[in-house]
Amino acid sequence: MYTVYIYVLDTLADWELGYVASELNSGRFFKKDAPCVSVKTVSLSREPVKTMGGLTVFPDCVVADIPITKTSVLILPGANTWNSPKHDVVIEKARELLSVGATVGAICGATVALANCGLLDHRPHTSNGLGFLEMTAPDYKGQGLYVDKPSVADNNLITAAPTGALLWAKQIIEHLGVFQENTLEAWYEYFNTGKIESFYDLMQSLPPDKEN
Repeated sequence: MYTVYIYVLDTLADWELGYVASELNSGRFFKKDAPCVSVKTVSLSREPVKTMGGLTVFPDCVVADIPITKTSVLILPGANTWNSPKHDVVIEKARELLSVGATVGAICGATVALANCGLLDHRPHTSNGLGFLEMTAPDYKGQGLYVDKPSVADNNLITAAPTGALLWAKQIIEHLGVFQENTLEAWYEYFNTGKIESFYDLMQSLPPDKEN
């Protein structure tokens, strides 16, 4: 069983989480033998958080509650408040999780926080642009491993630009192995292109008890 911890902080970029959170939480396209997935929101405290879209989120737990195991998945969304040192605690948690082979996904501003702490210096990664990382993360030394793509998966570390939310979700889902391969490809094609043929492919790829 995986427990997915979605870090919530003020000014969280709501849209960056839409695909990955909804699919992992609903399980609507999971394969028959998929591992169970539980999705929780996590923050520095249980105080409510206000997203960029004006939504109020009440965290389920705090960062200290995340166990350091391979079945813990940490999702770090973008926000305008990542430059606060108070978030160092969750970045340290990300470091510990990566060290045991757990999955960490970071998008947009969260990649800057990883870069500032050296977590992108030795692994392929992406962000909002190489120049953006160099400007916003003064301690960043991973220029040689920067990949100019919307989302980059390096085994258990999956990073993305703000325009890469769909591909980022696909790569996280793929790494966790909760979709059949043909379901994942059809899902991605449908939401990426809007072609009705891809929707039919998606529906036809599901086990009989999942079709709707």
